[in-house]
Amino acid sequence: MANMSLKKLPMPEQDPVERSRNFKEVAMGYTAEMAIEEAGRCLQCKNPKCVSGCPVNIHIPEFIAKVAEGDFAAAYEIISDTNALPAVSGRVCPQETQCEALCVRGIKGEPVAIGRLERFVADWYREHVNAMPKKPETNGHKVAVVGSGPAGLTCASDLAKMGYQVSLFEAFHVAGGVLVYGIPEFRLPKAIVANEVEKLKALGVDVETNTVVGKTTSIDELFEEGYEAVFVGSGAGLPMFMGIPGESLVGVYSANEYLTRINLMKAYESGHDTPIKHCKSVAVVGGGNVAMDAARCARRLGAEVHVVYRRSEAEMPARLEEVHHAKEEGIQFDLLTNPVEILGEGGKVVGMKCIRMELGEPDASGRRRPVPVEGSEFVLDVDAVIMSLGTSPNPLIRSTTPGLDTNKKGCLIVADDGVTTTREGVFAGGDAVTGAATVILAMGAGKKGAEQIHAYLSK
Repeated sequence: MANMSLKKLPMPEQDPVERSRNFKEVAMGYTAEMAIEEAGRCLQCKNPKCVSGCPVNIHIPEFIAKVAEGDFAAAYEIISDTNALPAVSGRVCPQETQCEALCVRGIKGEPVAIGRLERFVADWYREHVNAMPKKPETNGHKVAVVGSGPAGLTCASDLAKMGYQVSLFEAFHVAGGVLVYGIPEFRLPKAIVANEVEKLKALGVDVETNTVVGKTTSIDELFEEGYEAVFVGSGAGLPMFMGIPGESLVGVYSANEYLTRINLMKAYESGHDTPIKHCKSVAVVGGGNVAMDAARCARRLGAEVHVVYRRSEAEMPARLEEVHHAKEEGIQFDLLTNPVEILGEGGKVVGMKCIRMELGEPDASGRRRPVPVEGSEFVLDVDAVIMSLGTSPNPLIRSTTPGLDTNKKGCLIVADDGVTTTREGVFAGGDAVTGAATVILAMGAGKKGAEQIHAYLSK
């Protein structure tokens, strides 16, 4: 009999005060009993709208039906048929605006907790089975994948399963892209990403780290080495700044730099000699998920943290869950506030001058434009500022690859299929094409990239 509860089964979490002092995962996951109970809320619709809301088209009702039966291994097989990274997407995918937004249970209550169930299944499989895939028979074709973030990992996985000889090139010393340098341990444990990389290697993918395509090698050289197609999934890691006085002071970080030092260089562990300033009070400028990640990391390093955002909370692009967790952890939100100058003494940050804002008429994005309130300036007493204003693709690849066109924002231009670039044999997806977006959208682009490369090389 279906579970007709109007509410999702809550996810167990660490106590807010306790977790604000550690980098352990916040959400602790469902037990088997909890997963079966929540799966019972699914009505098994004949025309499931939830599937159309998933960028990688997971067969959602089918996997949930297996969870309800307690057949978690079968549920994993169904998910992994279309999703190469279920433990990742189950944690960081914004299900509330995608699959769960279309769940019919959400009409008169809360939708089925699809993301929590996906995470449970992936975790159960890793903890109880964790079988490495077998390497398929090769089809004789070589493909290069640039970037080992969600788009690159997905594209490489799908191509390898089709028998392609895939080499995955990563600029950093660890594979995983934004999954390891951008997303904190308390949201996505690095061991989970490492396990997915090991599965890639088992499929026969050659993972080459410390390789900066556009510098240590080029796309032209990859073709000369026998690669017949290239997928560019290099992301968007070039940070943006406001252009206000004081941004060159010691103690001003981009969110990318700050998170990379913490996540990939493990600045939060005492045994790692990573240069990062442990501050008393930090201002994080921005209102997206990256801003929440940076703010929550700074809080865990012992700082009083202010999120400074020029619009109201209703306009914040961050996930509601992330904002909720940040508030629980004691982070202060200075809304309708905008920095105008970063103050310094002796070359170091000692404060940030701000001005109050009010919302005027909607701008091109549809959100009401923030307008300064005359005479409302004040100084925020901080000793570090983290700028989280968005990112754009690094120009390195486009500047070293003839025939690869970009738009005015530096994003690679692609055809109507979403992945075919203006250079013969070169495909691209994820943030390198769209600008900064979500992990699951990048995964969807990686899948599409693999499909188009297969079609291209099958001609």
